[in-house]
Amino acid sequence: MTTLDDYQWLFRKSPAMATSIAEDGVYLDVNDAFLERLGYERDEMVGRRPGDFVTLESAHRIEEEFLPVLRRTGKLENKPIGFVAKSGEIVECVTNSLVEYDPGGNYVRTVAMYSEIADQARVNFKYRQLYRSTPAMLHTVDRHGNIVTVTDHWLQKLGYQRDEVVGRPITDFMTKTDRQRFTAGRLKELMLQGDFNNDARQLVTKDGRVIDLLVSAIAHRDESGEVDQLLVASKDVSERNRAERELRDSLAENARLREELERERDYLREEVNVAMNFGHIVGTSHALQRMLKRVEAVAETPASVLLQGESGVGKELVAHAIHARSSRADGPLVKVNCASIPKELFESEFFGHIKGAFTGAHRDRVGRFQLADGGTIFLDEVGEIPLELQSKLLRVLQESEFERVGDDVTRSVDVRVIAATNRNLEQLIVDGEFREDLFYRLSVFPVDVPPLREREEDIIQLAQHFLEVTCNDFGRDQMTLTRAQAENLLDYGWPGNVRELKNVIERAVILSPGNVLRLDLSMPNLSVVETGTNAKTSAGNNEIMTEKEMRAFQKQNTAAALKKTGWRVSGAEGAAELLGVRPTTLADRIRAYGLQKPTRP
Repeated sequence: MTTLDDYQWLFRKSPAMATSIAEDGVYLDVNDAFLERLGYERDEMVGRRPGDFVTLESAHRIEEEFLPVLRRTGKLENKPIGFVAKSGEIVECVTNSLVEYDPGGNYVRTVAMYSEIADQARVNFKYRQLYRSTPAMLHTVDRHGNIVTVTDHWLQKLGYQRDEVVGRPITDFMTKTDRQRFTAGRLKELMLQGDFNNDARQLVTKDGRVIDLLVSAIAHRDESGEVDQLLVASKDVSERNRAERELRDSLAENARLREELERERDYLREEVNVAMNFGHIVGTSHALQRMLKRVEAVAETPASVLLQGESGVGKELVAHAIHARSSRADGPLVKVNCASIPKELFESEFFGHIKGAFTGAHRDRVGRFQLADGGTIFLDEVGEIPLELQSKLLRVLQESEFERVGDDVTRSVDVRVIAATNRNLEQLIVDGEFREDLFYRLSVFPVDVPPLREREEDIIQLAQHFLEVTCNDFGRDQMTLTRAQAENLLDYGWPGNVRELKNVIERAVILSPGNVLRLDLSMPNLSVVETGTNAKTSAGNNEIMTEKEMRAFQKQNTAAALKKTGWRVSGAEGAAELLGVRPTTLADRIRAYGLQKPTRP
């Protein structure tokens, strides 16, 4: 029967160098061949650690690579190790080690066998040393995808120590998405495939960061031609991908802003067409014609225009007309209602801001001046801009430059400015509420937009135009003004100007129950006679007038007023007072209708 002493004798007399290592890492026993090659006595080695008898490099490998693999796999295969003999000679060996457990699974010992390596093996060992120190991100995996070795640069990139990675599956370091790609045998398929180039991978560093990689591999095959190892080279493309993502985001943002600009431009163009009845301002009065001559004169110049007039006279429509007749007609027309902008948002609205410039600035925003680049900006109610903010507007008008809020980049713009106000800016200057230099910058060419009461000849024409448009927009049958309704419209003073007239017509269309316009429902303070059955009766009695008839009626009415007053146009009890119009308006009407004072016999 074989005894423990027999095993010890066989171990010690074995011709191959061997050691037995305890659980705490010290030598339990060393055989005679090992002692003879290194020149030590048994009692000089037993009880001491292997690290005391190896090179410094091998000591590091034992701690960082060999022991982690032993703990996970229970064995080492062909691992290089360098011993230092008692004489100082370096003895290069290859070790194969196996952990022995008892039937209960308890650790008994580790038996390590050593073979001294030849010159070629030394070259291979030197190659391994160079491999580890190469400044590239390399790792080698076995046929099962477990990490065999890695370069120091690989460890540095991922933030691990060598003993934390050697022997572990490479999939342990992948993102969840990549791990799912190599489940269900797909990793084995990749290993069998062998070489590959520039595959995208993502690894996770020890501190949780994701690294984007392009990975290539060269396969090492055994005697049967099967892949037993892959040498894998990785290129960190995280910064490149981040830059590409930022570029894509910037391009997408630029595309979004361009689309936004184009939508706003198209919207504004459509708004121009609708508001101007596709390019034609409605009306033929002398007051309107005088204004349009000034519009034609200034439209094709780059001069700034100041539109002055009461609220509701159509200053915005005139701004559209100037833009449409200018060389910038293909560019955007951007409207800014200065009275509606909160003081704290003035700069952002005009010049834009960058993300994070202030609370609520969640993304970059393009300002109105940049939106209008290459076109026209319409500053409505310009007299409402607070005095302390007028200097910022003046700067962009003078220098054509601005900065977004929170940004230090100066941007240039090419913008034509049209401003509008219903206030007396010269009086505001006297009162210290408006900058004089800004006034002169805006009012290079002032245009006065006449109120509706000075365009009496246009009232019926405008009313009929609004009536046709409103009936079309509301899906109603077309309606026509009656003679009595025309008289009432002419008699009214229109303090709200064209806007009020348009609103009156729209309300009348909404409130009229049938196909007959009920202007009395829209203007209850007027002495409109058509109500209920009477309206139908009057309509049936040919009381509806054509445009030609309305002009003839107005001419006849004007002539009657002049005759009654003895052709006294102005002054107390003059024709202008009788008709309820200004003397200048009556003079224009006399010329338009070709009325002449009769000569005395």
